Formats: sequence, structure tokens, C-alpha cells
Amino acid sequence: MKTIDYIIVGCGLAGIAFCEQLRAANKTFLVFDNNSQHSSRVAAGLYNPVVLKRFTKVWKAKTQLELALPKYKSLEQFLDVKLDHKIPVYRKFASIEEQNEWFIASDKPVLSDFLSINLVNNTNAAISAKYGFGEVLYSGRINTTRLVQSYSAYLKSNQQLFEDEFHYDLLDIQSDFIQYKTIKAKHIIFAEGYGLSKNPFFNFLPLNGTKGEMLTIKAPDLNMDFILKSSVFIVPLENDLYWIGATYEWEDKTYRITNNAKEELLEKVKQIINCDFEVVDQVAGIRPTTKDRRPLIGSHPNHKNMFVLNGLGTRGVMMSPYVAEQLFNHIEKGSDLDREIDIKRFNA
Repeated sequence: MKTIDYIIVGCGLAGIAFCEQLRAANKTFLVFDNNSQHSSRVAAGLYNPVVLKRFTKVWKAKTQLELALPKYKSLEQFLDVKLDHKIPVYRKFASIEEQNEWFIASDKPVLSDFLSINLVNNTNAAISAKYGFGEVLYSGRINTTRLVQSYSAYLKSNQQLFEDEFHYDLLDIQSDFIQYKTIKAKHIIFAEGYGLSKNPFFNFLPLNGTKGEMLTIKAPDLNMDFILKSSVFIVPLENDLYWIGATYEWEDKTYRITNNAKEELLEKVKQIINCDFEVVDQVAGIRPTTKDRRPLIGSHPNHKNMFVLNGLGTRGVMMSPYVAEQLFNHIEKGSDLDREIDIKRFNA
């Protein structure tokens, strides 16, 4: 029998963020992940403090960024990999009216730190943007694929990762410990992303998976050194590659790529860029979204040593360090969870 402090199910952004809380506190833990959930691996990894469709602030944007960015810098040093790419987000304007709406939004105290008041003229002949762009400040991209791969490799080398399916029916739940096969732990954390939908302990939570499909294109003549937001995001990678995404599908919960999604993305991107390109990849993932757009954090109503860390939706890069810290302090220090993320809100 192996005795540890924590079992963590899931090694996406949420699971990694919680592992980092445990590692900093010298807690012992093991992670189970069978690579069945793809959202952290296929995401663009953007951190962007503004909802660019409506020019509104992301929930707790400043708090999240102030916590998240030092965490990713620390992870870069720990894993010896490049993760954080400081790159501006440009919002393409479709009209003079949208420019005016941008200026109105940038004058609001909650947005003034994040929206530049200087319009950016389009100087790239490969982009159609006669009304120019607005620049979002404090934005960038975390290479989530590299993060998940590198962190999983670290855990595996440290014999802390089990790459097999987690069987809920093998859990022995006692008041003061959790036992799974030959592992005895004080607590268990479920950070499974959309996999939570199959979790019998938390299937009462309103997790609404939203499928997204993304393309990778190769466009040697695009030469874009910023993230462009229009009807889709265009995100520069390396070697003339660009991430294009994403679609939103609420009914299909599979990871199958579809021609309909491909055609939708191609139609939109062709309205933004006018250079030649080729599609080199198409992937799909399911975002763990919630009806109120807030995470699902907290303890099981009947098992006080069982917790959920989920529902980060499209904002996992920014949000995961914040919610992981919230949950860790709740368990280890008895701190109250932010009421907006506590799953007790669904019992009211």
C-alpha cells in the first residue's frame, strides 16, 4: 500500500496547476491521465483579458493575470521549455462604428488598462482590414501542447503519472482517506475536463461540453507577428504555420473532425486574408463549459475528501492557476472558496 496526500485525475491545465500548488507545498501526489481529453492539448492557449466580441472585461482578469503569468514563468524555468509567447492581440474593425465602440470601451475604468487608445493601421497586404485594428494589452499565448507534454514527461520520470483509465468503481471512500487499488490518499481531485460528464460522483453538476474544431494552415506570405481576432482567431505559430479557430458545436460530443467545420473556418479565414495557404491539420476538442460561465470548484456534498476542479471553458490558461490556488487554500487552510466558483451555488 502506497500512502500519499493527493490523487489527481486529469493532467490538463487545471490538473497541472493543482500539481504545482502541491509541489510548492511539498505534498505527495499521484496523477492519473489516459490522454482521453484533448481540450488543453489542441487549444490556442491564449491569455486575453477582454471579451472581444462585446468589448467587455474577462471575469477577474487582472487577478488571474497577476497570478498566472509568474506561474508560467516558473514552469518555464522548472521544465526548461519556452511556454509564454508575449504577442499582442489585434481586434480587426469591420466599420467606423466599431472603432467608436472600442474608444468608448477603452474609456471605462475596468477596461482602460487592457485596451490601447491608439488605433493600429493595417500595413500587411495579405490582410483585408481597411478600418485597422485595436490592440489588446497584456495578452499572449501559452504553448499548452508543450506544457502538457513536458509536465507529463516530468511526472512520468518521477513515477507520479499513471497513463491508464481511472475506474471510479474501484474507489473505497472512507471519512478520513480515499483508497484506489493499492494507493491510499487523504484527498482526491477530479480535474478531468469534459471527462467529468462520465464521473458518477459529480454528474449532478451542469457541465455543458462545447465542441470546437481548429485548423492549422501554412501561409508563407502572411508574415503576421500578432494574434488577429475577427470572425475567427488567427494565431501565428512557427515556420509559417497559423492556428485558425474555433468552431462552436453544442450537440456533437465526439472528437471526430468534420468537413462542415473545416468549410466554416475556411470561409471565414478567406474573408480576412488574401494570400495563398494550405491546410495542414484539423483537430477537435471539447471545452468543459458551464451554464453561468464560471468554474466548478469544491467538495462533494457527501464525501468531504473528494473535490472537483473543472469547468474552465475557453479561459483555462488564465483561470487555472487562480482556481487551483483557491481549491488548495480551501482544503489545506480552510479558506472559503469564491462564491462564484463554489459548486454549492447549484444547491441553493
